[in-house]
Amino acid sequence: MMSRQGMNRQDLAAEIVAVAQAIDKAGFCPSKSGNVSARTEGGFLVTPSGLPYARTTPDDLIELSLDGAVLSGERKPSSEWPFHAAIYRARPDAQAIVHTHSPRATALSSTRRGIPAFHYMIALCGGADVRCAEYATFGTPELAENAVRALEGRKAVLLANHGVIALGGSLAGAHQIVAEVENLAGQYLDILASGLEPVILDEAEMARVGAKFAGYGKVG
Repeated sequence: MMSRQGMNRQDLAAEIVAVAQAIDKAGFCPSKSGNVSARTEGGFLVTPSGLPYARTTPDDLIELSLDGAVLSGERKPSSEWPFHAAIYRARPDAQAIVHTHSPRATALSSTRRGIPAFHYMIALCGGADVRCAEYATFGTPELAENAVRALEGRKAVLLANHGVIALGGSLAGAHQIVAEVENLAGQYLDILASGLEPVILDEAEMARVGAKFAGYGKVG
């Protein structure tokens, strides 16, 4: 079976595991948190629940349909599979999703504020800011709905008191975005801690930056 990313299942699963292990090594997944998925012809492949990423293999992944039916795999899927499914249903452009509890982005999400355009790299996330979705209990349909709503016109979102979701046209793209969100969140927190207020780039400038990014070596 070939996925929509042009890979067979095993190759796609191996890439998912590589991304999951990379975000774990970066310190983005404390206590086995976070998850990674990629779209397939039948639905999506997602990392399992409760298995340390260092011990995860491609055979441990689970394929689900977009309505949550298990298509293949022996393990329990990530408890956050509902928002993966909801995002794939709502966003045909999403080929991969990376979710983390990276420290600084998660800290900022706990203030229930997003990240404004204090730096032009915000444009990598698909718009003029990174919104913070309303809070809902993890693993619930309500969280999925809140995430989809806050992701409208965006490729990244903070989840209030929870973490980050990034989507991309590829696993590499989603990984790049989630890492940049952590970087931007850290810079924004540092500015706030200084007692100063950042100068926010206006919509016209962010539109110019977005246009330049459209053909400037983005991963997706």
